[in-house]
Amino acid sequence: MSAKKSAEPSPEGIARSNRQRLAAEEGARAMADAEKQAVEVRKNMTRLRELRQAKEAADATLLASLPAPTPTKRRKKPPQ
Repeated sequence: MSAKKSAEPSPEGIARSNRQRLAAEEGARAMADAEKQAVEVRKNMTRLRELRQAKEAADATLLASLPAPTPTKRRKKPPQ
């Protein structure tokens, strides 16, 4: 009742191994794309952080160079 394995693979076996090979190749390609995109995102985040820090430093020096605002006196409301 037990069937012997034949020396040559069946068409179903060939198709299965082809699908597995293609899936492995696509998976590797997808992982490489995801890693490449992650590197690009990190580079962009670094660039934006540097721009923000430079702007904050420029704003701080501008604010320090301006004279302090004089407090205004509050007016009393006229009686109605």
